[in-house]
Amino acid sequence: MTSSITSQKRPHASSRARIQVNASPYQSAVDFSPLDELEHGNASLDLVSIADLLRNSFVYPPHSIYRNVKVAFSGFDPSKDLHDHPSFHFPFGSTRTKLHAPSNDAYSASLTQTYHRLLCDAVKRSLSDMRAPWLLQSGGKDSTSMAIAIAETRPDTTCLTYLGGTEENEVESARSIAKKLGLRHEVLMCDPGRAYDRYLAMLPRMPLLTADFATLSYADLATEVQQHGGDGMVDALGSDHYFGSPLHSKDHMLAMLSRSLRLPSSVFHLPLIKNNFKLCFALATLQMNKFERYFPGSRFSDAEVDALYGWNISAKSRQRMETFRAEIAAADSADVERIIAFTILESPAMGKGMYVAKAMSLRVVYPYCNAPLRDWILHQVPDDQVVGAGGVNKVLIRRHIAEHFNELPYVRTKGSFRFDLRGLARQRFNQVYAFAQQTRAILPGVPRWLETHRHRLDNKYFASKFYLLAVTLPWLLSRMPLHTPNRGREVSTETTLTS
Repeated sequence: MTSSITSQKRPHASSRARIQVNASPYQSAVDFSPLDELEHGNASLDLVSIADLLRNSFVYPPHSIYRNVKVAFSGFDPSKDLHDHPSFHFPFGSTRTKLHAPSNDAYSASLTQTYHRLLCDAVKRSLSDMRAPWLLQSGGKDSTSMAIAIAETRPDTTCLTYLGGTEENEVESARSIAKKLGLRHEVLMCDPGRAYDRYLAMLPRMPLLTADFATLSYADLATEVQQHGGDGMVDALGSDHYFGSPLHSKDHMLAMLSRSLRLPSSVFHLPLIKNNFKLCFALATLQMNKFERYFPGSRFSDAEVDALYGWNISAKSRQRMETFRAEIAAADSADVERIIAFTILESPAMGKGMYVAKAMSLRVVYPYCNAPLRDWILHQVPDDQVVGAGGVNKVLIRRHIAEHFNELPYVRTKGSFRFDLRGLARQRFNQVYAFAQQTRAILPGVPRWLETHRHRLDNKYFASKFYLLAVTLPWLLSRMPLHTPNRGREVSTETTLTS
């Protein structure tokens, strides 16, 4: 097994060209062809974007891992210049029509029928060019409702469930759903080493980078789909943007804990803390602001990122939140703030699927990102069919599922496409450490962090940070110029710092 990725010096005639990519999941396909030359090294890496990845697991949109490439996900107008003064407009802020449902069963049944018809239309349109589609089936509400529509419109679809850990096992739920609907069902068990090898094999062909905590799961899934003759993946993401996701007591507690404090790293090494994931997570939350805590996972703190670079860069990453500040301030509730966070998180959540699909020459579609379906829910569905009493979310989707199953088959709490973070650390530490040594020109502090934490990676808090390095370092290495100075402040023109 090799721990080296070759980086070759190449011409950079197009390294100054400004590129914008429309990555909206509401369009039929994303065109990454403007980046084809960049796959061969004709671009400057953006050091602030690398800091974004380590701080939050994704690059703040519309920025990308390249200095001169901007990506328009939801909230950004691809026809506008996103390079100098990017502007974000929350697309779901004032569009929901306040409606109240008549209290009769016939009206509820009519809503469910309309929802089913629109979802079926969205599936047919999305899958029209696919010969052998595979549904990424988590066993949760969204993928269950999607499976019902797929069974009616594309019964040749194969369902694929990923078992990434033991915390929540949704395989039985997903299998029972597929069996009842007459769909073929497959299970892929997470093998961290296999998934990582598959990721390393495809990364030279990945157009952009995100370190979403399911990126390696998707690399594993996409490779499996291709090897079994599939030509596309159906992903049940996208409904949270307009259905929302109400905050519960745990979310409010985490918001109260988020204080933007700076704690000394030695606190996490105390005997009663270093092996306790929940305590580490709580202390990490103290170092975040309330909005950042909406982002998933355990990540590097600002102080840690500065130490990995050897100089203060975290402030430049944090500054990118100013693009979203006005829309966050205009939110009239914490629930709306969270949907704004979901909109920002479209970049990693859907980007990971787009990037690995491109690398494997597959299509990936998001039927929930269908404008007629979205607009009908925003303007025609009563509020109590979106969020019910007690904060029950996606009431309409639950009704749709209940029409086909006597008991709602999905698990109460689940982890869609979880990845075995600790297993990855156990199996691939030396390999990632070698990547760290080879990328010291950009991140000189990473080898030291790995050495210090090598025997603490059984704690998922530290293993999550290892995962971020495992995903980021080899991708950077494959794009780094041959002659990069050893100090982050003086990076060559191919990796010049930009804010």
